Amino acid sequence: MRNMKVRDMKKTILYGIVCLFLLITIVSSFQTIKSGEVGLKVRFGKIVSSQLNEGFNFKIPYIEDIVIVNIKVQKIDLRTESSSKDLQTIETDIAVNYRIESNKASELYRTVGNNYESTILDPAIKESIKATIAKFTAAEVITKRSEVSQKCMEELQAKVQKYGIVIDNFNITNLSFSQEYTKAIEDKQVAEQRLEKAKLEAEAKLVEAEATKKANDLMKQSLTDNLIEKQFIEKWDGKLPSTYAGKDILGIFNLK
Repeated sequence: MRNMKVRDMKKTILYGIVCLFLLITIVSSFQTIKSGEVGLKVRFGKIVSSQLNEGFNFKIPYIEDIVIVNIKVQKIDLRTESSSKDLQTIETDIAVNYRIESNKASELYRTVGNNYESTILDPAIKESIKATIAKFTAAEVITKRSEVSQKCMEELQAKVQKYGIVIDNFNITNLSFSQEYTKAIEDKQVAEQRLEKAKLEAEAKLVEAEATKKANDLMKQSLTDNLIEKQFIEKWDGKLPSTYAGKDILGIFNLK
């Protein structure tokens, strides 16, 4: 009786293990592909299908696997150091938006794998920014940042297009220079501000002088003999002088 119970228990455990194995096998037979992703069916390391649709996809458990490749727009941020045309050291913060062409996903996985950011993009971005900045002076990198970014993007796209990688945007988010160069820029800005202030003050004085001259000229033109006589009469209080020098008054001034 006891032996029968033991055998029944063993059978129950065995059935449980088999059922669990079958359940795991069934679950492992399907994999979900989300929107914005491409599925590549791989059998013993070899791509056997690259046209897997969104949703549930069947695979042979323990033999096949489905590799997911993200084809949505992705972002990569990095910082690198470059030298300008005038040999100034520039540290650059960069933000790059990119995506994988769906029809090139299988080739990218076949040649590079899923570590394409560290294998391809990082080195290509750094090479592009260094090659581009070397064509501009440090001052031009500041004043022509959008042009520098555009040329970096073109340089980068030429490097990665063969892998099916599309560069949507390339932004230089920050520029940092050596302390000596930063101090030189600040001193130049201060000098330019002082020069502009002096120029404005000189222009203001010139305008004031011209206005005063015009006012004096107008006053001279308006002081006619009749006007002087009229103003004298208007201001005279009607009193005659209390002293009289007679005919010899001009003798005082030796004008005889």
